[in-house]
Amino acid sequence: MDGREVECTPAEFRILEALAARPERVLTRSQLLAHLHGFDRFITERTVDVHVKNLRKKIEPRPGRPVRLCTVYGVGYKLVGDRAP
Repeated sequence: MDGREVECTPAEFRILEALAARPERVLTRSQLLAHLHGFDRFITERTVDVHVKNLRKKIEPRPGRPVRLCTVYGVGYKLVGDRAP
């Protein structure tokens, strides 16, 4: 990220991988859950939210005001523009 390596858990990596494959496109929590199959034993849509929160701490300059990994309220998440890792 910005020329530096970012360590991710396997689940975080899968979410980031899914979003990076479709920059600017919103993926629902259900779609992201499908990418996590097999990583978390007790998986819910809130699990996605927790992983996204943890990813933001790692890739966002200000995690509380994300510019790379954005929430589309009521829908899901997307990576934004050329700022996508």
